[in-house]
Amino acid sequence: MKRLFFLFLMPFFLLGEPLNKDAKIYVAGHNGLVGRALVSKLMEAGFTNIITRSSTELDLRDQAQTEAFFEKEKPEYVYLAAAKVGGILANSEHPGTFIYDNLAIELNVINTAYKKGVKKLLFLGSSCIYPKECPQPIYEEYLLTAPLETTNKSYAIAKIAGIELCQAYKKQYGFNAICCMPSNLYGAHDNFDLTNSHVLPALIRKFVEAKKNDADSVEIWGTGTTKREFLYVEDLALALIFLMDNYDDEQIINVGTGRDISILDLANIIKEETGFEGEITHDLSKPDGTMRKLLNVHRLKEAGFTAQTPLRDGIRKTIEWYKEK
Repeated sequence: MKRLFFLFLMPFFLLGEPLNKDAKIYVAGHNGLVGRALVSKLMEAGFTNIITRSSTELDLRDQAQTEAFFEKEKPEYVYLAAAKVGGILANSEHPGTFIYDNLAIELNVINTAYKKGVKKLLFLGSSCIYPKECPQPIYEEYLLTAPLETTNKSYAIAKIAGIELCQAYKKQYGFNAICCMPSNLYGAHDNFDLTNSHVLPALIRKFVEAKKNDADSVEIWGTGTTKREFLYVEDLALALIFLMDNYDDEQIINVGTGRDISILDLANIIKEETGFEGEITHDLSKPDGTMRKLLNVHRLKEAGFTAQTPLRDGIRKTIEWYKEK
């Protein structure tokens, strides 16, 4: 696959209008990994008018509820971080749930935000939208150039539909909707369930419990040779605030560190940080998934943002939070 574009001919970003500290901001999905970090960072930055609703208070899959909420609260800016998420196993076993829930949320929130006069919306996608066999590192222009990874295809298609909806509304109606694609996330308030979590929090739980129980070994899925990029969620939250202020381009933008690591090397870091002294074994009956997934973050750096948290430091903080909670 060849890159059919020229970097020196492309504008990387268009400046938006800075948000006032009293702007009314709706964070959809504030109880999730991203939402919690985003609300915290918005408050630290001095924003005083943040709106949130739990999924029990507001079902964003329901059009009538969504429209009534927007009519009542009249948010000026929207961060769409609400989503149905899960790891390889959850995506493989419940594809219908993942595609329906995410499509419904996106359709209702994006369409209603446009109709109710929201000034700007930021849609949070995922790096899984890119093709399975993708040149590395992954440029934004690689979207829809080859087949997707089958283990999370339904989720990825839903996210791609959200991107297309934002871009279509921007083109037809002039609605200011932007889309960012983060790499694999981790941090406080992550999902540590062993059956439906992502690889990093699952490994943290395994090693913490193995250390506590004096186990002889910890088992990881697959060969451990696959590589992944990991972004500390607080860095993503800062990037989201930055992009809401500084990015108006209809082109999607990757958010990551630009560095990846093998799952086995990741496991060894977590092993060291938890103090576990046993062996690492492999369950070769489990899938490896895509062999490598590294985002090119040149566009993000050109816009003026770089993630700051080293992987080991972020893992250490996440382990400490997990032990405390």
